[in-house]
Amino acid sequence: MIHPTALIDPRAQIDSSAEIGPYVVIDGAAEVGAGCKIEAHAQIVGHVVVGEGTWIGRGAVIGGEPQDLGFDPATVSSVVLGKKNVIREHVTIHRGCKTGGVTRIGDENYLMAACHLAHDVVLGDRNILANGVLLAGHIHVGSHTFLGGGAVFHQFLRIGDCCVVQGNGAFSKDIPHYCCGARLLNRITGLNVIGLRRQGFSAEDRGAIKELFQLLFCGGMNLRQAVERASAREWPEKARRLLEFVQAPSKKGVCPVRRDRGDD
Repeated sequence: MIHPTALIDPRAQIDSSAEIGPYVVIDGAAEVGAGCKIEAHAQIVGHVVVGEGTWIGRGAVIGGEPQDLGFDPATVSSVVLGKKNVIREHVTIHRGCKTGGVTRIGDENYLMAACHLAHDVVLGDRNILANGVLLAGHIHVGSHTFLGGGAVFHQFLRIGDCCVVQGNGAFSKDIPHYCCGARLLNRITGLNVIGLRRQGFSAEDRGAIKELFQLLFCGGMNLRQAVERASAREWPEKARRLLEFVQAPSKKGVCPVRRDRGDD
């Protein structure tokens, strides 16, 4: 199952059921799990773990050095891919920038062509990243989230679960669980109601999330005041996750709601 033109480092551990295509380069102590398929001209560099059933497309480069001017190439770091991910053509995923650092991808994610995941990104499960999405270093993305084509995200921010982000958007602040990110800089437009239904959220949970969203973002208070008022109430578990996200933002802060829909 290994094409004769592939170049495989003797330290690599490749399951006998994996398929390695023409001119693939595996340069380092990589681990390639059962049922994986690595297509022509892809490169696996350094310590990369590829979970079973993962497909890596043509020309993708996984495990390259971080784009950090202070990075020491002798640093021991890695990339870990979970199970059944689809990594399409020319995707780049860089390894961690510090000793022991890990860029970690969960299970069943779909990364379309030319996406870039920088060092120390953490991506949850079953996310879809459309063509050309760019995630800078140390970004954390939840699960069941869709990021539109060409959307770009500044380092260290967080993106929650069940979010949907418009293509060509630019963000340097956190996007809370369940929210829709707008193409305007650092704006959310409301809740991803369709996504919540698809993920099986009950009508009761959706109603509580809507009520909490209105209180946090549309009640005429600043976010700190809104969080204090919301914290004084009891919320169902799924709504409480939204409140907890907003209570503990990254240093970037949380995206505000876009109030004038005619300003785009």
